[in-house]
Amino acid sequence: MSKTELDNLLQKTQAAFVEIQKYPVARRVHLMRTIADEIEALGPELIATAARESNLPEGRLTGEKGRTIFQWRSYAEAVEKGYSLDATIDTANAARTPPKPDIRKTNVALGPVAVFGASNFPFAFSTAGGDTASAIAAGCPVVVKAHPGHPDTSRLMADAISRGVAKSGYPEGTFLHIVCETNEEAQALVSHPVIKAVGFTGSNRGGMALVEIAAKRKEPIPVFAEMGSINPVFLLPGKLENEADQQARQYAASLTLGVGQFCTNPGLVIAEEGAGLSQFIHALEEEIVKALPASMLNAGIAKAYGISREKVLGLAGVEVLAEAGTNAEEGQGSATVATVSAIDFLLNDDLQSEVFGPFALIIQCKTPEQMVEVASRIHGQLTATLLATNEDLATYADLIAVVQDKCGRIIFNNFPTGVEVCKAMHHGGPFPSSSNSQYTSVGPDAIRRFTRPLSFQNWPDQFLPEALQNANPLGIWRTVDNEVTKEGVGN
Repeated sequence: MSKTELDNLLQKTQAAFVEIQKYPVARRVHLMRTIADEIEALGPELIATAARESNLPEGRLTGEKGRTIFQWRSYAEAVEKGYSLDATIDTANAARTPPKPDIRKTNVALGPVAVFGASNFPFAFSTAGGDTASAIAAGCPVVVKAHPGHPDTSRLMADAISRGVAKSGYPEGTFLHIVCETNEEAQALVSHPVIKAVGFTGSNRGGMALVEIAAKRKEPIPVFAEMGSINPVFLLPGKLENEADQQARQYAASLTLGVGQFCTNPGLVIAEEGAGLSQFIHALEEEIVKALPASMLNAGIAKAYGISREKVLGLAGVEVLAEAGTNAEEGQGSATVATVSAIDFLLNDDLQSEVFGPFALIIQCKTPEQMVEVASRIHGQLTATLLATNEDLATYADLIAVVQDKCGRIIFNNFPTGVEVCKAMHHGGPFPSSSNSQYTSVGPDAIRRFTRPLSFQNWPDQFLPEALQNANPLGIWRTVDNEVTKEGVGN
């Protein structure tokens, strides 16, 4: 795409942004629900196309389609209920010295957003995924860069969104779908002055490249990049003592789910040496050797998995414990579990490299204090898991305090490979798991990424945004003079 072609497209996007700021909130809600209906109406061609391009099974894709539709509808409901508007009113007080003005604040759209989707979720984290849905929910036009791993799937989803835009009477530039043949074209999109924010899901390398470009602009813009994680699991002694076999089976299932191609795949286990850990390892080895190699998303990802795995296995002190067969075909990934001492782990930062696939590294510690030391050295993560008893939690309070500082979601006696779409979910974490740990990319709070606060001082009521008008025409919860209420001002 030439610079002139990109300029022409983005001028449409900017014009759409100016226009849709005039629309009432109810019209935006209708747009989102119409898009959800269009996605729901997509037939077998969508599933078949995505299966061909991603090697994902029909059942998984059918479930992911449902999740994608739910995201659009739940974010529409969040807008309707005012979750992302954060409407706040401080009324005037003329009797005060000096007089207090009437000040009202709400969140407004940032502007056009560029979205770069993920390869491992061709529906829910790609063209019609959470970044696109939350940006539209915020009132921002979206420009999606088609993912090269599933271009036909991306086109089908883009066509559905475009139909929803047209049926809702929104301007064409509300949603654009572009194909970038080179990295330079993608960089030009992020660099363009019309773009005011970026949503990205993918590798650390790709995410940081966009962060750097956005920071060097004449007008720097935020990049909300979710860049992967090794999601440590802390396996504590009380749990090991009674449930080593059960935890090994559950861990193996989580590790190998989807051939390990989840950003929340639990790739690191930290535990103390002893009989319980030995039993866990024995049971885990049995589970892993029974697993069969399986096709990964594409040949490139399978090749990268093999290279990354061999790199970690070649580091000092690393010992292979089990591998899922030795007859993997080209394009397939074999589950692999290795182990290393805490001392070797602490000496080599490369042991924290993400291996995108069904790979696990078990860190064997000598003491509880050494577990705390390991935890303190772990990079920022999307999730961290504690497999523990209540007694373990009381005993390992120092460890828990450190772990909480390292992740965006801390999990007790469960596994991280499911990300619920709800308001309480935080799918993000300290760097390098994401570029901004304050924001989530899943759940209604994801909408806030693409808004900014705007205060109105002493404005006539009829010219205020709906969220701030005296009568509260949206019927939303607002903070009025420090009280949360749905009542109108002056009632």
